[in-house]
Amino acid sequence: MQEGKYNIKAVSKLLDIQPGTLRAWERRYKFIEPVRNESGHRLYTEKHLQILKWLINKTEQGFTISQAVSLLESTGTPATEVPEMTRKDEQTIKLSDQLIEALLNFNENKAHMLISQAFSMYTLEHTIVDILGSILVQVGDKWERGEITSAHEHFASNILKSRISSVMHTIPTNGFLPKALTVCAPGEKHEFGLLVFTVFLKRKGYETIYLGESIVDKDLFTVLNIIRPSYLFMSCSLKENLDGTFRLVEALIKDFPDLKVGLGGAALSLVSEEIRTSFSGVLMGDSQSEWEEWLKG
Repeated sequence: MQEGKYNIKAVSKLLDIQPGTLRAWERRYKFIEPVRNESGHRLYTEKHLQILKWLINKTEQGFTISQAVSLLESTGTPATEVPEMTRKDEQTIKLSDQLIEALLNFNENKAHMLISQAFSMYTLEHTIVDILGSILVQVGDKWERGEITSAHEHFASNILKSRISSVMHTIPTNGFLPKALTVCAPGEKHEFGLLVFTVFLKRKGYETIYLGESIVDKDLFTVLNIIRPSYLFMSCSLKENLDGTFRLVEALIKDFPDLKVGLGGAALSLVSEEIRTSFSGVLMGDSQSEWEEWLKG
C-alpha cells in the first residue's frame, strides 16, 4: 500500500482526472504527498489511489474539492491509519455517532433533536459541512458498501438536506443587495454543494431564491423572466454534464445580457484551459475566499 508504483499519467487514466487538476489539488490542499523516483517524477501508492478515488466520488456527489478534503480530514475516511489526518473533537464525534445511529434506526424525533443541538453548539458552517456533510458522506459510503439499504440512505439524506434547507430559509437578507437565483446545472441532482453555497450567499446578505435540482432550460428562462435576478449561480458536479452546462451559459448570456452567471462545482476543475479561458468570468472556484473575490468582481 505504501510503495509508489503509479506515475501521474497512469493515475490520470485510472481515475479519469486531468494531470493538471491532480497537481493543483496536491499543491493547494496537501492531502497526499507522492514519493519521487530517482528522476524526480511523482509515484503514487495504492493508498494514494484509495484517497483520490474517495475524493473524486465525493465531488461527484456535489461536494466541492475543498469540502471533500475537509470531510476527509474530519472523518479520516478512507485512510484512518494515516497519522497526519486531523480528528474532530470528541464532543463532535459523539454527537455525530448518535445522529448516525438515530438516522439508521429511522428515529426521526431523536435525529431532529440532535441536529438542533449541533446548530446550537457550533457555527452554521461547521454544523453543515463538518457534521451534517460528514454524515451524508458516511451514510453514502455505507450504502455503497452494501451495509445499509437504499431506504436508510434516502431517509437520512432527506432529513439532513431538509434541515440544512430549513435553516437556510431563516437567514435574514439585505433588501439593498442584488437578488440571486441558485439551481443545479443541467442533468444535476446532487444538491449539497449548492445548498452550502446558498447558505454562504444568504450569510452575506443576498436575497437568494433556491431551486435545487436542475430544471429544464425553458422553465429556467421563464423563472428568470419572472424574478429578474442580478445573479444566477449553477453547480455542476459530473463531467458528463459540462457540455450542456456551457451551452446553457452561452444561451443565458445571449438572452439576458444584464444577468451575471456564476458556475461552481467539482466538474469545473476538469475543464480544458481553452474552456477555462473562454468562460473565465463565469467560473467561480470552490472555496469561500474565491467566491468572495468573484462577487467583488
